[in-house]
Amino acid sequence: MKRSRLSYDEWKCITAKALSGRQVHTDFFTGYIGLMDIQQVSEAQTWKFHDETFVVCDQGMKWLSILPQDDFYCITAMMNSDNDIAVWYIDMIASQGLGTDGILYFEDLYLDLVVYPNGEIMVDDLDELEEALRQSDITQAQFDLAMNTADALKSGLLKDINLFRQYTMKCYEIVSAE
Repeated sequence: MKRSRLSYDEWKCITAKALSGRQVHTDFFTGYIGLMDIQQVSEAQTWKFHDETFVVCDQGMKWLSILPQDDFYCITAMMNSDNDIAVWYIDMIASQGLGTDGILYFEDLYLDLVVYPNGEIMVDDLDELEEALRQSDITQAQFDLAMNTADALKSGLLKDINLFRQYTMKCYEIVSAE
């Protein structure tokens, strides 16, 4: 398993950024909400889905991180400069923690959900999850955790795209008010 940090260090195209965030306990969410303002990129990044192109990383964009305290996923909402959500990327995770440098991280369970603004959900990296199980990089219990978490998200939080968008924006309001 790889460790992913909420500073998104693996995105080498991001050359300048500002990070903020905090632990939150509200009536609808307990966990960490973070915000990364992307100040400069070496090259904008786009994803294609059907016949549409989505800008996911560019100067002026914001990435909102939503990491529930007692659950096994991390939501990243990729937002444009008008705070419109371009796409959500949801990592299934095994655990989370705090690095010695104060940056939160999670142990990535390979499987991801990509949620588009129209509510369509794409399962991503299932092949990587299956390969990790075959190679004994993860246990059967971790494989099941990833699959069950993705299923629970699809039948719960992601079932109504408008409610999910409202949830995301409530989280954004909390962290952007700092």
